[in-house]
Amino acid sequence: MHYISTRGRAPRLDFSEVLLDGLGRDGGLYLPETWPQIDADTLRRWRGLSYADLAKRIMRLFVGTTIAPADLDRMIDDTYRGFDHRAVAPLKQLGPDEWVMELFHGPTLAFKDFALQLLGRLFDHVLDRSDRRGVILGATSGDTGSAAIEACRDRARLDVFILHPLGRTSEVQRRQMTTVLSPNIHNIAIQGTFDDAQDMVKAAFGDEGFRDTVGLTAINSINWARIAAQVVYYFHAGLALGAPDRPIAFSVPTGNFGDVYAGYIAARMGLPVAKLIVATNENDILARFFRDGDYSSAGVRPTLSPSMDIQVASNFERLLFDLKGRDGEATAAAIATFRATGRLPVTPAEVAEAQALFDAGAADDTRTLSTIRTVFGETGEILDPHTAVGVAVGRDRKPAGVPVVVLSTAHPAKFPDAVERAIGRRPALPERMADLMERPERFETLEADVSGLKSHIMSHRRNV
Repeated sequence: MHYISTRGRAPRLDFSEVLLDGLGRDGGLYLPETWPQIDADTLRRWRGLSYADLAKRIMRLFVGTTIAPADLDRMIDDTYRGFDHRAVAPLKQLGPDEWVMELFHGPTLAFKDFALQLLGRLFDHVLDRSDRRGVILGATSGDTGSAAIEACRDRARLDVFILHPLGRTSEVQRRQMTTVLSPNIHNIAIQGTFDDAQDMVKAAFGDEGFRDTVGLTAINSINWARIAAQVVYYFHAGLALGAPDRPIAFSVPTGNFGDVYAGYIAARMGLPVAKLIVATNENDILARFFRDGDYSSAGVRPTLSPSMDIQVASNFERLLFDLKGRDGEATAAAIATFRATGRLPVTPAEVAEAQALFDAGAADDTRTLSTIRTVFGETGEILDPHTAVGVAVGRDRKPAGVPVVVLSTAHPAKFPDAVERAIGRRPALPERMADLMERPERFETLEADVSGLKSHIMSHRRNV
Protein backbone atom coordinates (compact mmCIF):
# COMPACT_ATOMS: atom_id res chain seq x y z
CA MET A 1 0.00 0.00 0.00
CA HIS A 2 1.39 3.37 -1.07
CA TYR A 3 0.10 6.91 -0.59
CA ILE A 4 -0.05 9.97 -2.83
CA SER A 5 -0.68 13.65 -2.15
CA THR A 6 -3.83 15.48 -3.20
CA ARG A 7 -1.65 18.13 -4.87
CA GLY A 8 0.39 15.68 -6.90
CA ARG A 9 3.93 16.93 -6.17
CA ALA A 10 4.92 15.21 -2.93
CA PRO A 11 6.76 11.88 -3.01
CA ARG A 12 4.88 8.58 -2.97
CA LEU A 13 5.19 7.13 0.56
CA ASP A 14 4.39 3.98 2.50
CA PHE A 15 2.26 3.93 5.66
CA SER A 16 5.06 4.48 8.19
CA GLU A 17 6.40 7.41 6.18
CA VAL A 18 2.93 8.96 5.89
CA LEU A 19 2.43 8.48 9.63
CA LEU A 20 5.50 10.57 10.43
CA ASP A 21 5.21 13.11 7.61
CA GLY A 22 1.55 13.92 8.26
CA LEU A 23 1.16 16.70 5.70
CA GLY A 24 2.56 16.36 2.19
CA ARG A 25 5.65 18.40 1.30
CA ASP A 26 3.55 20.09 -1.39
CA GLY A 27 0.96 21.16 1.19
CA GLY A 28 -1.42 18.39 0.18
CA LEU A 29 -2.99 15.55 2.15
CA TYR A 30 -2.04 11.92 1.70
CA LEU A 31 -4.49 9.18 0.78
CA PRO A 32 -4.15 5.68 -0.72
CA GLU A 33 -3.00 5.32 -4.30
CA THR A 34 -5.85 2.81 -4.71
CA TRP A 35 -8.74 1.98 -2.41
CA PRO A 36 -8.58 -1.45 -0.74
CA GLN A 37 -11.59 -3.61 -1.63
CA ILE A 38 -13.59 -5.89 0.68
CA ASP A 39 -16.12 -8.20 -0.96
CA ALA A 40 -19.49 -9.19 0.42
CA ASP A 41 -18.45 -12.73 1.39
CA THR A 42 -15.58 -11.34 3.46
CA LEU A 43 -17.90 -8.89 5.19
CA ARG A 44 -20.25 -11.73 6.10
CA ARG A 45 -17.34 -13.66 7.62
CA TRP A 46 -16.43 -10.61 9.69
CA ARG A 47 -19.84 -10.47 11.40
CA GLY A 48 -19.50 -11.14 15.11
CA LEU A 49 -15.84 -10.12 15.36
CA SER A 50 -14.86 -8.07 18.37
CA TYR A 51 -14.11 -4.42 17.68
CA ALA A 52 -10.37 -5.00 18.08
CA ASP A 53 -10.34 -8.01 15.75
CA LEU A 54 -12.27 -6.07 13.12
CA ALA A 55 -9.80 -3.20 13.47
CA LYS A 56 -6.88 -5.58 12.89
CA ARG A 57 -8.32 -6.77 9.59
CA ILE A 58 -9.09 -3.28 8.30
CA MET A 59 -5.91 -1.58 9.48
CA ARG A 60 -3.74 -4.28 7.86
CA LEU A 61 -5.12 -3.15 4.50
CA PHE A 62 -3.76 0.35 5.09
CA VAL A 63 -0.52 -0.52 6.90
CA GLY A 64 0.69 -3.02 4.32
CA THR A 65 4.08 -4.54 5.14
CA THR A 66 5.56 -1.55 6.98
CA ILE A 67 4.62 -2.86 10.45
CA ALA A 68 4.75 -6.55 11.35
CA PRO A 69 1.24 -7.99 11.80
CA ALA A 70 2.04 -9.22 15.32
CA ASP A 71 3.17 -5.72 16.36
CA LEU A 72 0.11 -4.08 14.82
CA ASP A 73 -2.24 -6.58 16.47
CA ARG A 74 -0.61 -5.98 19.86
CA MET A 75 -1.01 -2.21 19.55
CA ILE A 76 -4.66 -2.55 18.54
CA ASP A 77 -5.40 -4.91 21.45
CA ASP A 78 -3.72 -2.49 23.87
CA THR A 79 -5.67 0.45 22.44
CA TYR A 80 -9.20 -0.89 22.75
CA ARG A 81 -8.59 -2.79 26.00
CA GLY A 82 -8.52 0.63 27.66
CA PHE A 83 -12.08 1.60 26.67
CA ASP A 84 -14.81 1.63 29.33
CA HIS A 85 -17.45 -0.36 27.40
CA ARG A 86 -16.88 -3.99 26.43
CA ALA A 87 -18.43 -3.37 22.99
CA VAL A 88 -16.05 -0.38 22.52
CA ALA A 89 -18.56 1.35 20.19
CA PRO A 90 -22.02 0.22 21.37
CA LEU A 91 -25.15 0.86 19.34
CA LYS A 92 -28.32 2.12 21.05
CA GLN A 93 -31.69 2.32 19.36
CA LEU A 94 -33.61 5.60 19.64
CA GLY A 95 -36.56 4.57 17.47
CA PRO A 96 -37.57 2.71 14.30
CA ASP A 97 -34.53 2.57 12.00
CA GLU A 98 -32.72 5.13 14.19
CA TRP A 99 -29.60 4.31 16.17
CA VAL A 100 -26.79 6.11 17.92
CA MET A 101 -23.29 4.65 17.99
CA GLU A 102 -21.60 5.74 21.22
CA LEU A 103 -18.03 6.74 20.40
CA PHE A 104 -17.22 8.28 23.79
CA HIS A 105 -16.11 5.33 25.92
CA GLY A 106 -12.40 6.01 25.50
CA PRO A 107 -10.07 7.76 27.97
CA THR A 108 -11.10 11.34 27.05
CA LEU A 109 -14.80 10.69 26.37
CA ALA A 110 -14.76 11.57 22.66
CA PHE A 111 -14.56 9.79 19.31
CA LYS A 112 -11.02 11.07 18.75
CA ASP A 113 -9.79 8.37 21.17
CA PHE A 114 -10.53 5.65 18.60
CA ALA A 115 -7.73 6.87 16.37
CA LEU A 116 -5.43 8.77 18.68
CA GLN A 117 -4.96 6.04 21.26
CA LEU A 118 -3.71 3.88 18.41
CA LEU A 119 -1.64 6.68 16.86
CA GLY A 120 0.29 7.24 20.08
CA ARG A 121 1.36 3.61 20.00
CA LEU A 122 2.14 3.71 16.28
CA PHE A 123 4.32 6.81 16.70
CA ASP A 124 6.22 5.18 19.55
CA HIS A 125 6.78 2.00 17.56
CA VAL A 126 7.98 3.68 14.35
CA LEU A 127 10.19 6.26 16.10
CA ASP A 128 11.77 3.64 18.34
CA ARG A 129 12.44 1.34 15.39
CA SER A 130 14.23 4.14 13.53
CA ASP A 131 15.88 5.68 16.65
CA ARG A 132 14.30 9.08 16.01
CA ARG A 133 12.51 11.80 17.95
CA GLY A 134 9.37 13.65 16.88
CA VAL A 135 7.47 16.83 17.62
CA ILE A 136 3.70 16.54 17.29
CA LEU A 137 1.98 19.78 16.33
CA GLY A 138 -1.79 19.95 16.20
CA ALA A 139 -4.73 22.34 16.35
CA THR A 140 -7.93 21.46 18.14
CA SER A 141 -11.45 22.82 18.29
CA GLY A 142 -11.92 20.86 21.49
CA ASP A 143 -11.59 17.07 21.47
CA THR A 144 -8.55 16.27 19.31
CA GLY A 145 -6.22 18.02 21.74
CA SER A 146 -7.20 16.12 24.85
CA ALA A 147 -7.22 12.79 23.00
CA ALA A 148 -3.77 13.47 21.50
CA ILE A 149 -2.36 14.55 24.85
CA GLU A 150 -3.73 11.50 26.64
CA ALA A 151 -2.35 9.21 23.94
CA CYS A 152 1.12 10.78 23.85
CA ARG A 153 1.78 11.96 27.41
CA ASP A 154 5.10 10.80 28.94
CA ARG A 155 6.29 9.17 25.70
CA ALA A 156 10.07 9.49 25.64
CA ARG A 157 10.48 10.16 21.92
CA LEU A 158 7.66 12.69 21.50
CA ASP A 159 7.07 16.33 22.38
CA VAL A 160 3.49 17.49 21.90
CA PHE A 161 2.36 21.06 21.11
CA ILE A 162 -1.41 21.50 20.93
CA LEU A 163 -3.09 24.76 19.88
CA HIS A 164 -6.62 25.61 20.94
CA PRO A 165 -8.63 28.82 20.32
CA LEU A 166 -8.63 30.91 23.51
CA GLY A 167 -12.05 30.91 25.16
CA ARG A 168 -13.71 28.86 22.40
CA THR A 169 -13.75 25.37 23.92
CA SER A 170 -15.88 24.12 26.78
CA GLU A 171 -14.25 24.30 30.21
CA VAL A 172 -14.16 20.50 30.42
CA GLN A 173 -12.46 20.28 27.02
CA ARG A 174 -9.86 22.89 28.01
CA ARG A 175 -9.11 21.33 31.37
CA GLN A 176 -8.71 17.87 29.87
CA MET A 177 -5.77 19.38 27.98
CA THR A 178 -4.31 21.94 30.35
CA THR A 179 -4.30 19.80 33.51
CA VAL A 180 -1.91 17.26 31.98
CA LEU A 181 1.43 18.40 33.43
CA SER A 182 3.71 15.83 31.79
CA PRO A 183 7.01 17.40 30.69
CA ASN A 184 6.48 16.51 27.02
CA ILE A 185 3.05 18.21 26.83
CA HIS A 186 2.72 21.87 25.80
CA ASN A 187 -0.69 23.53 25.57
CA ILE A 188 -0.99 26.82 23.67
CA ALA A 189 -4.08 29.05 23.64
CA ILE A 190 -4.24 31.01 20.38
CA GLN A 191 -5.79 34.47 20.30
CA GLY A 192 -8.08 33.63 17.38
CA THR A 193 -10.30 30.89 15.99
CA PHE A 194 -9.69 27.24 15.29
CA ASP A 195 -9.23 28.11 11.62
CA ASP A 196 -6.43 30.51 12.64
CA ALA A 197 -4.77 27.76 14.68
CA GLN A 198 -5.12 25.27 11.84
CA ASP A 199 -3.55 27.75 9.40
CA MET A 200 -0.59 28.15 11.78
CA VAL A 201 -0.07 24.39 11.86
CA LYS A 202 -0.12 24.17 8.06
CA ALA A 203 2.29 27.11 7.77
CA ALA A 204 4.72 25.45 10.19
CA PHE A 205 4.61 22.28 8.12
CA GLY A 206 5.21 24.38 5.01
CA ASP A 207 8.60 25.53 6.36
CA GLU A 208 10.67 22.48 5.38
CA GLY A 209 13.79 23.61 7.23
CA PHE A 210 11.88 23.98 10.49
CA ARG A 211 9.95 20.79 9.84
CA ASP A 212 13.09 18.72 9.38
CA THR A 213 15.00 20.37 12.24
CA VAL A 214 12.42 19.47 14.88
CA GLY A 215 11.04 16.27 13.29
CA LEU A 216 7.55 17.73 12.93
CA THR A 217 4.60 15.36 12.58
CA ALA A 218 0.84 15.83 12.66
CA ILE A 219 -1.82 14.50 15.00
CA ASN A 220 -4.80 16.24 13.37
CA SER A 221 -6.88 14.39 10.84
CA ILE A 222 -4.59 15.75 8.14
CA ASN A 223 -2.57 12.69 9.21
CA TRP A 224 -3.84 9.77 7.15
CA ALA A 225 -3.47 7.26 9.99
CA ARG A 226 -6.11 9.19 11.95
CA ILE A 227 -8.67 8.72 9.21
CA ALA A 228 -7.77 5.07 8.62
CA ALA A 229 -8.47 4.12 12.23
CA GLN A 230 -11.88 5.82 12.10
CA VAL A 231 -12.99 3.75 9.11
CA VAL A 232 -13.34 0.76 11.42
CA TYR A 233 -16.41 1.94 13.32
CA TYR A 234 -18.41 2.38 10.11
CA PHE A 235 -17.86 -1.28 9.29
CA HIS A 236 -18.58 -2.17 12.94
CA ALA A 237 -22.01 -0.50 12.80
CA GLY A 238 -22.83 -1.69 9.30
CA LEU A 239 -22.08 -5.33 10.08
CA ALA A 240 -24.13 -5.16 13.28
CA LEU A 241 -27.16 -3.88 11.34
CA GLY A 242 -27.09 -6.33 8.46
CA ALA A 243 -24.42 -5.28 5.98
CA PRO A 244 -23.58 -6.32 3.35
CA ASP A 245 -27.13 -7.59 2.81
CA ARG A 246 -28.78 -4.24 3.40
CA PRO A 247 -27.55 -0.65 3.07
CA ILE A 248 -26.97 1.65 6.06
CA ALA A 249 -27.07 5.44 6.30
CA PHE A 250 -24.98 7.50 8.71
CA SER A 251 -25.62 10.96 10.14
CA VAL A 252 -22.32 12.48 11.21
CA PRO A 253 -21.86 15.73 13.15
CA THR A 254 -18.74 17.24 11.63
CA GLY A 255 -16.82 20.47 11.15
CA ASN A 256 -13.46 19.44 9.73
CA PHE A 257 -14.92 16.66 7.53
CA GLY A 258 -12.53 13.98 8.82
CA ASP A 259 -15.09 11.82 10.61
CA VAL A 260 -17.58 11.67 7.76
CA TYR A 261 -14.76 11.26 5.23
CA ALA A 262 -13.91 7.99 7.00
CA GLY A 263 -17.43 6.89 6.08
CA TYR A 264 -16.74 7.78 2.46
CA ILE A 265 -13.68 5.53 2.57
CA ALA A 266 -15.75 2.69 4.01
CA ALA A 267 -18.18 3.08 1.11
CA ARG A 268 -15.32 3.09 -1.42
CA MET A 269 -13.99 -0.12 0.19
CA GLY A 270 -17.27 -2.00 -0.20
CA LEU A 271 -19.55 -1.18 2.75
CA PRO A 272 -23.08 -0.62 1.34
CA VAL A 273 -23.70 2.99 2.45
CA ALA A 274 -27.03 4.41 1.33
CA LYS A 275 -26.21 7.97 2.39
CA LEU A 276 -23.68 9.91 4.40
CA ILE A 277 -25.56 12.78 6.04
CA VAL A 278 -23.27 15.69 6.89
CA ALA A 279 -24.65 17.41 10.00
CA THR A 280 -23.34 20.89 10.84
CA ASN A 281 -24.23 23.68 13.22
CA GLU A 282 -24.57 27.32 12.11
CA ASN A 283 -21.02 27.14 10.73
CA ASP A 284 -22.49 25.44 7.71
CA ILE A 285 -19.91 25.58 4.90
CA LEU A 286 -20.14 21.81 4.42
CA ALA A 287 -23.94 21.73 4.49
CA ARG A 288 -24.06 24.52 1.90
CA PHE A 289 -21.73 22.64 -0.43
CA PHE A 290 -23.61 19.35 -0.36
CA ARG A 291 -26.96 21.13 -0.59
CA ASP A 292 -26.26 23.55 -3.46
CA GLY A 293 -22.56 23.47 -4.34
CA ASP A 294 -21.62 26.60 -2.41
CA TYR A 295 -18.28 26.06 -0.64
CA SER A 296 -17.55 29.62 0.51
CA SER A 297 -16.02 30.71 3.78
CA ALA A 298 -17.66 32.99 6.32
CA GLY A 299 -16.86 34.18 9.81
CA VAL A 300 -16.83 31.53 12.52
CA ARG A 301 -19.81 31.84 14.88
CA PRO A 302 -19.48 30.46 18.43
CA THR A 303 -22.15 27.83 19.16
CA LEU A 304 -23.16 25.27 21.78
CA SER A 305 -21.33 22.63 19.69
CA PRO A 306 -17.88 24.25 19.62
CA SER A 307 -15.98 21.32 18.11
CA MET A 308 -17.82 22.09 14.85
CA ASP A 309 -17.17 25.85 14.90
CA ILE A 310 -15.07 25.61 11.74
CA GLN A 311 -15.39 27.28 8.33
CA VAL A 312 -12.42 25.70 6.52
CA ALA A 313 -12.72 21.91 6.53
CA SER A 314 -9.23 20.52 5.99
CA ASN A 315 -10.25 17.00 5.00
CA PHE A 316 -12.59 18.24 2.28
CA GLU A 317 -9.50 18.46 0.06
CA ARG A 318 -9.29 14.66 0.03
CA LEU A 319 -12.83 14.38 -1.36
CA LEU A 320 -12.15 17.22 -3.78
CA PHE A 321 -9.18 15.27 -5.15
CA ASP A 322 -11.49 12.41 -6.13
CA LEU A 323 -14.11 14.81 -7.52
CA LYS A 324 -11.36 16.35 -9.69
CA GLY A 325 -10.52 12.93 -11.13
CA ARG A 326 -7.47 12.55 -8.87
CA ASP A 327 -5.81 15.43 -10.69
CA GLY A 328 -3.32 16.98 -8.24
CA GLU A 329 -2.76 20.13 -10.27
CA ALA A 330 -6.49 20.80 -10.58
CA THR A 331 -6.96 20.21 -6.85
CA ALA A 332 -4.09 22.54 -5.94
CA ALA A 333 -5.45 25.23 -8.26
CA ALA A 334 -8.92 24.98 -6.74
CA ILE A 335 -7.55 25.25 -3.20
CA ALA A 336 -5.42 28.26 -4.21
CA THR A 337 -8.50 29.96 -5.63
CA PHE A 338 -10.42 29.26 -2.44
CA ARG A 339 -7.61 30.74 -0.34
CA ALA A 340 -7.51 33.83 -2.54
CA THR A 341 -11.24 34.44 -2.98
CA GLY A 342 -13.01 32.54 -0.19
CA ARG A 343 -14.97 30.49 -2.73
CA LEU A 344 -14.12 27.04 -4.11
CA PRO A 345 -14.52 26.55 -7.88
CA VAL A 346 -16.46 23.35 -8.59
CA THR A 347 -18.45 22.21 -11.59
CA PRO A 348 -22.11 21.10 -11.56
CA ALA A 349 -20.92 17.58 -12.45
CA GLU A 350 -18.59 17.51 -9.44
CA VAL A 351 -21.36 18.65 -7.13
CA ALA A 352 -23.74 16.03 -8.54
CA GLU A 353 -21.13 13.31 -8.02
CA ALA A 354 -20.77 14.33 -4.36
CA GLN A 355 -24.54 14.47 -3.87
CA ALA A 356 -24.91 10.88 -5.06
CA LEU A 357 -23.49 9.69 -1.72
CA PHE A 358 -23.69 12.73 0.55
CA ASP A 359 -26.64 14.68 1.91
CA ALA A 360 -26.45 17.50 4.45
CA GLY A 361 -28.24 19.87 6.78
CA ALA A 362 -27.62 22.28 9.63
CA ALA A 363 -29.11 22.76 13.09
CA ASP A 364 -28.79 25.99 15.05
CA ASP A 365 -28.47 26.24 18.84
CA THR A 366 -32.24 26.43 19.36
CA ARG A 367 -32.75 23.21 17.41
CA THR A 368 -29.82 21.61 19.22
CA LEU A 369 -31.33 22.29 22.64
CA SER A 370 -34.80 21.16 21.58
CA THR A 371 -33.36 17.90 20.21
CA ILE A 372 -31.54 17.15 23.48
CA ARG A 373 -34.82 17.83 25.31
CA THR A 374 -36.94 15.75 22.92
CA VAL A 375 -34.66 12.70 22.88
CA PHE A 376 -34.37 12.76 26.66
CA GLY A 377 -38.15 12.85 26.95
CA GLU A 378 -38.61 10.06 24.41
CA THR A 379 -35.89 7.67 25.52
CA GLY A 380 -34.14 8.90 28.69
CA GLU A 381 -30.88 9.16 26.72
CA ILE A 382 -28.83 12.32 27.26
CA LEU A 383 -27.11 13.66 24.16
CA ASP A 384 -24.21 16.05 23.97
CA PRO A 385 -24.86 19.05 21.67
CA HIS A 386 -22.81 17.65 18.77
CA THR A 387 -24.70 14.36 18.81
CA ALA A 388 -27.93 16.36 19.01
CA VAL A 389 -27.00 18.11 15.77
CA GLY A 390 -26.48 14.68 14.22
CA VAL A 391 -29.87 13.45 15.42
CA ALA A 392 -31.70 16.59 14.30
CA VAL A 393 -30.24 16.60 10.80
CA GLY A 394 -30.50 12.81 10.53
CA ARG A 395 -34.22 13.01 11.23
CA ASP A 396 -34.62 15.74 8.63
CA ARG A 397 -32.68 13.90 5.90
CA LYS A 398 -33.31 10.22 6.68
CA PRO A 399 -33.64 8.01 3.56
CA ALA A 400 -36.86 5.99 3.58
CA GLY A 401 -36.61 2.39 4.73
CA VAL A 402 -32.92 2.51 5.64
CA PRO A 403 -31.43 2.30 9.15
CA VAL A 404 -29.71 5.55 10.12
CA VAL A 405 -26.79 5.47 12.56
CA VAL A 406 -25.98 8.78 14.25
CA LEU A 407 -22.38 9.02 15.37
CA SER A 408 -22.45 10.09 19.02
CA THR A 409 -19.13 11.87 19.17
CA ALA A 410 -18.82 12.99 22.80
CA HIS A 411 -20.02 12.23 26.32
CA PRO A 412 -22.66 14.74 27.47
CA ALA A 413 -20.60 15.59 30.55
CA LYS A 414 -18.08 17.33 28.30
CA PHE A 415 -20.73 19.98 27.61
CA PRO A 416 -22.67 20.24 30.89
CA ASP A 417 -23.83 23.83 30.43
CA ALA A 418 -25.63 23.09 27.17
CA VAL A 419 -27.19 19.90 28.53
CA GLU A 420 -28.37 21.68 31.67
CA ARG A 421 -29.99 24.41 29.56
CA ALA A 422 -31.88 21.74 27.64
CA ILE A 423 -33.09 19.37 30.36
CA GLY A 424 -32.33 21.06 33.69
CA ARG A 425 -29.90 18.31 34.62
CA ARG A 426 -26.12 18.58 34.75
CA PRO A 427 -24.48 15.33 33.60
CA ALA A 428 -21.66 14.10 35.81
CA LEU A 429 -18.18 13.19 34.67
CA PRO A 430 -17.05 9.60 35.25
CA GLU A 431 -15.56 8.98 38.69
CA ARG A 432 -12.01 8.86 37.31
CA MET A 433 -12.43 12.49 36.19
CA ALA A 434 -14.53 13.79 39.07
CA ASP A 435 -11.78 16.15 40.32
CA LEU A 436 -11.04 17.67 36.90
CA MET A 437 -12.20 21.15 37.90
CA GLU A 438 -9.81 21.21 40.86
CA ARG A 439 -6.66 20.10 39.04
CA PRO A 440 -3.99 22.76 38.36
CA GLU A 441 -3.71 24.02 34.79
CA ARG A 442 -0.69 24.89 32.66
CA PHE A 443 -0.76 26.60 29.25
CA GLU A 444 0.74 29.49 27.30
CA THR A 445 -1.12 32.15 25.32
CA LEU A 446 0.22 33.20 21.90
CA GLU A 447 -0.93 35.47 19.12
CA ALA A 448 -2.03 33.86 15.84
CA ASP A 449 1.45 34.22 14.36
CA VAL A 450 3.43 31.28 12.99
CA SER A 451 6.86 32.81 13.65
CA GLY A 452 6.06 33.12 17.36
CA LEU A 453 4.80 29.54 17.36
CA LYS A 454 7.98 28.20 15.77
CA SER A 455 10.13 30.11 18.28
CA HIS A 456 8.07 28.68 21.12
CA ILE A 457 8.53 25.13 19.84
CA MET A 458 12.27 25.59 19.36
CA SER A 459 12.72 26.86 22.90
CA HIS A 460 10.49 24.29 24.64
CA ARG A 461 11.13 20.99 22.84
CA ARG A 462 13.44 18.49 24.48
CA ASN A 463 16.72 17.73 22.70
CA VAL A 464 17.63 14.49 24.45
